[in-house]
Amino acid sequence: MGGPASRTPLSVLPYGRQDIDQADIDAVTAVLRGDWLTQGPAVEAFEGALRERTGAAHAVSCANGTAALHLAALALGLGPGDAVVVPAVTFLATANAARYVGAEVAFADVDPATGLMGPGQAEAAMERAARAGWRVRALAPVHFAGQTADMAGLGVLADRHGLAVIEDACHAIGSVDVMPDGRALPVGSNAFGTLTAFSFHPVKTIAAGEGGAVTTNDLRLAARLRRMRNHGMERDPAAFEDREAAFDESGSANPWYYEMAEPGFNYRLTDIHSALALSQLGRLDAFVERRRRLMELYAERLAPLAPLVRPADHVPWCRPAWHLCAVRIDFAAAGRTRARVMADLRARGIGSQVHYIPVHRQPYWRERCGDLALPGADAHYAQTLSLPLFPAMADADVDRVATVLAETLGLPART
Repeated sequence: MGGPASRTPLSVLPYGRQDIDQADIDAVTAVLRGDWLTQGPAVEAFEGALRERTGAAHAVSCANGTAALHLAALALGLGPGDAVVVPAVTFLATANAARYVGAEVAFADVDPATGLMGPGQAEAAMERAARAGWRVRALAPVHFAGQTADMAGLGVLADRHGLAVIEDACHAIGSVDVMPDGRALPVGSNAFGTLTAFSFHPVKTIAAGEGGAVTTNDLRLAARLRRMRNHGMERDPAAFEDREAAFDESGSANPWYYEMAEPGFNYRLTDIHSALALSQLGRLDAFVERRRRLMELYAERLAPLAPLVRPADHVPWCRPAWHLCAVRIDFAAAGRTRARVMADLRARGIGSQVHYIPVHRQPYWRERCGDLALPGADAHYAQTLSLPLFPAMADADVDRVATVLAETLGLPART
């Protein structure tokens, strides 16, 4: 990945894409030429590197970010009668993971300027859940676009009510929470939570092709995560219940033996995906730095378009590894629909996306939860648009996006 001056502007700009170099290709090729394609040493190496990067005691890789969220809910033993507080601005998977285990979802509102759930919004959702007769067992804050939720505040709330915390950090590998005393706490360290879920989809900051992971500092939860990602199989002789079947006459464990106390899933990550993820993790700092620089350029180039176009507000407690460039556009004031703006951008080779339709507006959830009034989430959705952001972009690509966006909105060209 060369310096900004060496980058050639791109003719087509998707809103996000992977950045693969020869070292990544070589890492995958080495696995393909080796003995293990799955359940081998590349998986352990990646998990070890992720533990080191996040500072967590345990890292358990899995098939994707949705699997990570599902495994987290399984590890906590969530089920019918329980509820999880989930911000309405997130991808479907955060809420769906709770339903996979039979738990209910108490949707929380968000700050319309950041898309993040705060302690006050979480507590309001807990109060609605109590009125519905649900027992809230966990908070699931979402780190949106690379910025973290107020984990210190949410941690206090969780401690006060005896709740687990599942951080949805699918947008936030490489982000850091900065404490008032100057401590820098990597996302995934679980300094204020119980489990953290990551995604390594190609549009995320690092790519595994498809892949995910959960970090935790709890040995018991880590063991359950590993078991549930592998069909619920137990291979530790100390945990075997059928002693007669498990051990021979000398008291040694039979080498072929395993037990299943409950059904699990095939959520394993392959060595092929792990090799790519490990190679990409070694480039994480460079990716994060480039994304931050591009966001600084966007702030400069979009400033003349205010107040119709505004970047997301920056939260003071986070040093983000930006995943999305999600800007707020007053489409009504500009006299343009979002669909028209997106189509005009696409016609000129610039991709964009909307993150996200508030989950509580989906037909399934409206039928289940009713027509919730979450004005912050609705306001965020009404104005958000994600512009291209990925490391291979040249500085000139940001200039082009800003210029074309201004023209599309009918604004004077940037000077």
